[in-house]
Amino acid sequence: MKGVAAPHRGQSVLRVESLFFDRPDSSENAVLVHIRFSRFEEADEIAEFAQLVRSAGVVVDELITGRRREPQPKFFVGQGKLREVGVALESNGAGLVVFNHELSPAQQRNIERELSVRVVTRTQLILDIFSQRARTHEGQLQVELAQLSHAQTRLVRGWTHLDRQKGGIGLRGAGETQRELDQRMLSERIRVLDKRLGSVRRQRQQSRRRRRRASVPTVALVGYTNAGKSSLFNRLTASDLYAQDQMFATLDPTLRKLPLDGFGTAVLADTVGFIRDLPHTLIAAFKATLEEVTEADLLLHVVDASVPDVDERAAQVYGVLEEIGAANRPVLEVYNKIDALDQSPRCDLGSDGSPERVWISAHTGAGVDELLDALARRLGGQRRALKVLLPFSSGRTRSWLYQLGAVLDEQLQEDGRVELTVRVDERAEARLRKVPGVLLQGVRGNHRIPPSPLSRGIS
Repeated sequence: MKGVAAPHRGQSVLRVESLFFDRPDSSENAVLVHIRFSRFEEADEIAEFAQLVRSAGVVVDELITGRRREPQPKFFVGQGKLREVGVALESNGAGLVVFNHELSPAQQRNIERELSVRVVTRTQLILDIFSQRARTHEGQLQVELAQLSHAQTRLVRGWTHLDRQKGGIGLRGAGETQRELDQRMLSERIRVLDKRLGSVRRQRQQSRRRRRRASVPTVALVGYTNAGKSSLFNRLTASDLYAQDQMFATLDPTLRKLPLDGFGTAVLADTVGFIRDLPHTLIAAFKATLEEVTEADLLLHVVDASVPDVDERAAQVYGVLEEIGAANRPVLEVYNKIDALDQSPRCDLGSDGSPERVWISAHTGAGVDELLDALARRLGGQRRALKVLLPFSSGRTRSWLYQLGAVLDEQLQEDGRVELTVRVDERAEARLRKVPGVLLQGVRGNHRIPPSPLSRGIS
């Protein structure tokens, strides 16, 4: 029996899984199902679910809710609720059911057989949106890896109708089943993708090493999806990234230079947004992208201040940061969309006097100056202000300091030497100390020299 052709990059997860499973055709009109298993109301979660479905380009015909203590083993919902879903499908002419939950492969198959329509889980919905948003080669590779990793779990756990290929003449025992063939094909494709993404990760690591050697810090934007990260990125860097009022509008990481007065140059990275119950297959597949977060010098946590569940969404983001190993990164919180709250921009300071939270509007630009100042102060806390006396022959060192964005002031001395006021980190300071003829804070090479008027008053 022929194997299944590998899915191409960026194609829908629904089409990917159709290569392996006998599934009903999909539809653009859907009935949504949300079951509450707790005592608390979940209005915000339901609204987010509907927005997530619309972001996938699906028309919401009807939303069916219910409450249970625990999922029903066979259909996830009870027979009465399942009949209610069937009536809604028929009355609306819909051909798709989307659950705001994870279903076991058996539950999903049972519901599809009972209703004769395609059933999609929350994870499959998110993967489908990612499939639509991926524009770069790297993003497409990561999405395909997430899709196939998810499809692999569905093969292993319950699609027993694929066990149909037997042995040869005389049926001398079971041969390799169709499910085993599909599983092997998936494993081979996943290995290829892992290898290609390993190359992407190495390239990104090399870029980060170059930035560290040049003492250029990286600031990564993180936050809940649709919090306004890309709008803020465009505002700060004068870029024109795709920024829409929809979930996961940005998927591919983008880096731009960010000049900061009184500090120098940093690199700003825009990354994918987070969401509650973010699929683990996505987190694993987007490891190369998320390393921009785990390796950043500072995280800008962009929070939509206008939503009712602002604290819960912030907690979800910090949960994902912990899961990817970025919980120990320094964070500056940015409360965005204050124009929707009729608030004025401000900067809240922490107990140590450093900026802790800035209130802004990326849409109107209010508070952006306060944010840039807060960024310079937070990053500048990792650097020291020094005065450096360069001999006339140290033109390359002077050029390097300017490229670093470290020069705050320059004065030409009567003897031809140049006095620079700079702000540098420990690595750049150590490099300056090795330059012959450079006077830096009373140190020349490894030997002490008498303080000069240049070095007086330097802290």
